Amino acid sequence: MSLCIPRGATVAVIGAGAMGAGIAQIAAQAGHPVRLFDLKSGAAATAIAGIRATFAKLADKGKLSADAAAAAGERLHAAKAVAALADAALVVEAVVERLDVKRALFAELEGIVGPSCILASNTSSISITAIAAGLQHPQRVLGMHFFNPAPLMALVEVVSGLATDPTLAQAVYELAQAWGKSPVHTKSTPGFIVNRVARPYYAEALRLLGEQAADAATLDAVMREAGGFRMGPFELMDLIGHDVNYTVTRSVFEAFYNDPRFAPSLIQQELVNAGYLGRKSGRGFFSYAEGAVRPQPHTEPAAPLANGVTLWPGTALAQALAVRLQATHVPHRMHDAAHDDGRALLVGDAAVYLTDGRSATQRASDNGHRATVLVDLALDFALAPRLAICCADACTPAAAAAVVAVLQAAGFAVSRLDDVPGMAVMRTVAMLANEAAEAVHQGVCDAAAADIAMQKGVNYPRGPLAWADAIGLRHVLTVLDHLAAAYGEDRYRASVLLRRKVAGDRPFHDA
Repeated sequence: MSLCIPRGATVAVIGAGAMGAGIAQIAAQAGHPVRLFDLKSGAAATAIAGIRATFAKLADKGKLSADAAAAAGERLHAAKAVAALADAALVVEAVVERLDVKRALFAELEGIVGPSCILASNTSSISITAIAAGLQHPQRVLGMHFFNPAPLMALVEVVSGLATDPTLAQAVYELAQAWGKSPVHTKSTPGFIVNRVARPYYAEALRLLGEQAADAATLDAVMREAGGFRMGPFELMDLIGHDVNYTVTRSVFEAFYNDPRFAPSLIQQELVNAGYLGRKSGRGFFSYAEGAVRPQPHTEPAAPLANGVTLWPGTALAQALAVRLQATHVPHRMHDAAHDDGRALLVGDAAVYLTDGRSATQRASDNGHRATVLVDLALDFALAPRLAICCADACTPAAAAAVVAVLQAAGFAVSRLDDVPGMAVMRTVAMLANEAAEAVHQGVCDAAAADIAMQKGVNYPRGPLAWADAIGLRHVLTVLDHLAAAYGEDRYRASVLLRRKVAGDRPFHDA
């Protein structure tokens, strides 16, 4: 580890709320004397008592020895004034998200701490460059953005402003590693990595809801059970709080000079206006009132299985269907070569394709095949319990039912979406990957950091760039280009770096 912050050096934490207390707990458990300060009288002492109780619980569960728990607790000290932080090697502030407050605090600290002390902000949204501006030594100011709850979440974004000394950023990166975290380097740009790259997860879901693709419960189920996300976007927004989520979206949108990629949703604005903030207010997209019944996702009813199932190789969908149908003893035929129009499956008259960003109706028109059915992306077609489909307007109910029956026979619950371009999982993953590619293209982070950040910071099942590699970058680019053509909006413009990768036939991550 870097000599800038040796093991056992004093760490100061300013702000004894949930984030500050969590950071203090991490540092104390890692062996550092910790001084915790809060302007509110008694807040630091109360937080320390809570942390010590947490250490005792960890010892009771066998996750810490009794001696280690006691020693970690003894390393925590409440500071009565900022002046008591003079011997700190690192100060991490976790105070209110206001630029003027943070600037004033760091200006005061400059006159107290030693010249080698690193000043870190846990800000999730304020520019590190702006926080450091005007200080005598802006080079020692950086971001150390933990995720809530800090003791449990692995990610730490180490954020460098324009003036930040790279050696100090590396020292904090190595310190976070020594604390058992998964740090990533990022530049100080709006949203850093996570709050920027994650915007499409909410934005595309809100747009799909606005276009009546399906209800919130169904879209959540598709994103969880097909996409592999831990929580669907609507239940996640309810958990975060719509006031918080909407404010972050607006902040990123305005910081990027109203780039349409980050445009807020009128649906979410209405929820905020109504006070329907999610779980904390008792109502958001779903009701959290006592006795409220959670709406169930729409699942297609059982359909009679038809004869004549033909598969074509070349897609993960077809390969997984062949295995799953064989396991359930459903007769089917697999061709030797891929079909020239890209279809995965033919059931009677219905041709089935993996979505490529066109609506089913547009694809039917382009292919000249009226009974066209599209299947949405899944994280793993071999294991997914649910798939989403959509049908061309000219597809008959009988043709659609035949496709549903085959998918059900393969063990999938089937949710039918209205015929929207790109469907749900595919368009969301394509947009997440596109935003991650833009972050890499603009030097905010590298591809590995983008994927680590989204997996460790928001529990995505796969890093968006690794996921794009697995889908095939050419297919992801095609999805984005078809979305851009369908909507006629700059929102879906493809990253220059993504186009370059496709042109050069190079993935984001070498195998």
